[in-house]
Amino acid sequence: MEMERRFKVYVYEEGDLPIVHDGPCKDIYTTEGRFIHEMEHGGSRFRTRDAHKAHVYFMPFSVTWMVKFLYKPLSYNLTPLKNFVLDYVRVVSTKHPFWNRTQGADHFMLSCHDWGPHASEGDPFVYNTSIRVLCNANSSEGFNPQKDVSLPEIHLYDGNISPKLRSPPPANSSRPFLAFFAGGVHGPIRPILLQHWKGRDADLPIYEYLPKGLDYFTFMLQSKYCLCPSGHEVASPRIVEAIYAECVPVILSDHYVLPFSDVLRWEALSIQVEISEIPRLKEVLSAVPEETYARLKKGLRAVRKHFVLNQPAKRFDVFHMILHSVWLRRINVRLALNGTK
Repeated sequence: MEMERRFKVYVYEEGDLPIVHDGPCKDIYTTEGRFIHEMEHGGSRFRTRDAHKAHVYFMPFSVTWMVKFLYKPLSYNLTPLKNFVLDYVRVVSTKHPFWNRTQGADHFMLSCHDWGPHASEGDPFVYNTSIRVLCNANSSEGFNPQKDVSLPEIHLYDGNISPKLRSPPPANSSRPFLAFFAGGVHGPIRPILLQHWKGRDADLPIYEYLPKGLDYFTFMLQSKYCLCPSGHEVASPRIVEAIYAECVPVILSDHYVLPFSDVLRWEALSIQVEISEIPRLKEVLSAVPEETYARLKKGLRAVRKHFVLNQPAKRFDVFHMILHSVWLRRINVRLALNGTK
């Protein structure tokens, strides 16, 4: 309520389309583009055109579009991305007084691309001081939960939630499978999962790639637990898909800071399993008491609204949760000009 009453965001107008003021609104980087679009065009009550009244300053560049338009495929040279961030900071810090008074501590960027953290390395103050809202929230690779925000990865193929996941299924829906996973073998965790469980147990349909004719979301809706192992990077869109399907997420990840952990009790809606316990996965999940499972499903229903992208944005949805996370970090920033919080 305090955030809704007071919080004001200034969106820098510097920068040209498509890399600035735009972003992908479909596919795996949906969250990035939809947030930028909502800030730019959604009529948000939080946006102010008077920069002097702002609590935070949003740098509306899209790392996904940087990769599309600046990156040379297969070069693995991320210097153009870093240079863009450096140049952007140079422009706004030269033209406006706000960056220099806090070295960017009351500024934020947002990226759902895996390379968002690398792009932020272009300016040391963006990396070390600014609020970075990132899907790739890996605490072992510089993500600092005290100042950075973990952004949920939401894979909307055509920009909309799949019709199968649009409404929560009835609480008494049959779920014949104990746990489900289907996904490519990349990163260090998935090979372990597939080595131990691929095709091994009818109660745990575990696939590398789902065979033709089988439906991914149908499996989610028919499973008690949905396995969410990290790939090359820590974030997985399966977590949000599992929430939509009321399939309890099983987090298989090291160093992943889960989204909105300031206010959400993830232990009330998911299960975290150590990587070393993957060989015992069926035993671990089968040992969960039914009353505990029922509580976890109830937790999923309670948090669903926080992971929905509405257009226009609605109270308590993803857009508001992101801003609330930024707000919490902003109130701890002491401004050098007036010594206030």
